[in-house]
Amino acid sequence: MAQFRNSVLACCLLAGGVLVAPAEAQADPGAEAKVSTSRWVGLGGVIAWGFLQWDYGDRSLHARSEGWFGADTPEGGADKLGHFYTAYIMSRAFGGLYEHWGLEKPRASRDGFLTALLLTTAIEVGDGFSPYGASWEDMVMNAGGAWLGHALRQHPVWRERLDVRVEYRFNGDAGDISTDYENARYLVALKGAGFESLRATPLRWLELHAGYYARGFSDPLREDRRTVYVGLGLNFSEVMRHFRQDRAAKFFQFYQPPATTLRAEHDLD
Repeated sequence: MAQFRNSVLACCLLAGGVLVAPAEAQADPGAEAKVSTSRWVGLGGVIAWGFLQWDYGDRSLHARSEGWFGADTPEGGADKLGHFYTAYIMSRAFGGLYEHWGLEKPRASRDGFLTALLLTTAIEVGDGFSPYGASWEDMVMNAGGAWLGHALRQHPVWRERLDVRVEYRFNGDAGDISTDYENARYLVALKGAGFESLRATPLRWLELHAGYYARGFSDPLREDRRTVYVGLGLNFSEVMRHFRQDRAAKFFQFYQPPATTLRAEHDLD
């Protein structure tokens, strides 16, 4: 869904600010009011931007099916993983922000999940009043990403073991990077450092990757191609922690530098 691109970028910027914030929670008796305000501000921003930039109000409410990961879909399914990743980022970011404001971790994680779900659903409903139409597949992926962000915040053992990331190769000719699926890969990383038995071994620096990407769907000059892969990568977060670069360590929980994974790929087409 093209109009989702700006919300993706906004979420990435939000995550960049919140996820690297100081970890110490600051108790605030007005934290719940701040949570409510953040939601109203988010909704207001979505609605205002939707009318200004996403053609909200041009159509009566309607929905359409965009499909999943098939060869006949607009982006080969990469856009669906974009929705999942964005909602995941939002859930983690808002949960971290609410905890920083002083909410207990379970409450902060739950409220982060609800805020992510609220804003992504609002965007999708707004799309129902635009030429694009609402997509139920997008809503499913939004909910899944928001839930996973909540679940990992609630279970620190698995939060240390599992990351969801995007690998993006910056290209000056790409235009809007948030929907530049030609240069993006989405992946899950299983980290050796997250397992007690491996932390004292060299395997703490390594991780297993499983990912997906699509090529050619946005470029009429290229052949459409959908690819799944598994690979072995370096745990950049662990490297950054070793050098006491905590903010960089958090950043690399969500971003995979290009050309840093040894991959075995399978072309679905």
